[in-house]
Amino acid sequence: MSAASATGIVLAGGTSTRFGEDKLAADIGGRPLLHRAITAVAEVVDEIVVVVGASAPDPALPPDLGVSVVIARDAVAGQGPLAGLAAGLAVASHPLALLVGGDQPGLQPALLRDLLRRVDAGAGGDPAAFDVVGLEEDGQLRPLPVALQVATVRPVANDALAAGTRSLVGLFGRLRVATLAPQDWRALDPAGLSLRDVDTRGDLASH
Repeated sequence: MSAASATGIVLAGGTSTRFGEDKLAADIGGRPLLHRAITAVAEVVDEIVVVVGASAPDPALPPDLGVSVVIARDAVAGQGPLAGLAAGLAVASHPLALLVGGDQPGLQPALLRDLLRRVDAGAGGDPAAFDVVGLEEDGQLRPLPVALQVATVRPVANDALAAGTRSLVGLFGRLRVATLAPQDWRALDPAGLSLRDVDTRGDLASH
């Protein structure tokens, strides 16, 4: 699979209620939290869509990424990550997409690349193909990061949003999903850094 066939969608539209202020601007290792997620995704795609809140200002972006970056806004204000995904899919220009949270500073490019490879392996109209490939942890599919096929997920995401669904898990229940067990993905991310996110100030210490 060519890296040029994938769009990275970075969700950055949360309200940071538990953090107390804009967590995506918080400094981690000399860089804003959001920049760490964007930089990791930029290593495996050639287009990034950063999705912010419906009325939020454009975020500051890392310089010299080497990929094009588009700013999109939540399809429906206050409707959670599914609205962000729908907004990202609406402008994605490649057949595959990688969906991550802007508050995930430990994303491992090797694992992200593998997710894209696996979802791409079943593309092209194969009836056994998966629409979404994600990571299993503690017996459950974790909603971020995931790789997906744009053509099949886009209409389902729009329908789910119109029906009042707000969560990614609710969307995945409508799609063909493959989950990678820990023994299959931790070879590329032994510490599970790609699943960690930042919700509170205390979470910063673990990164």
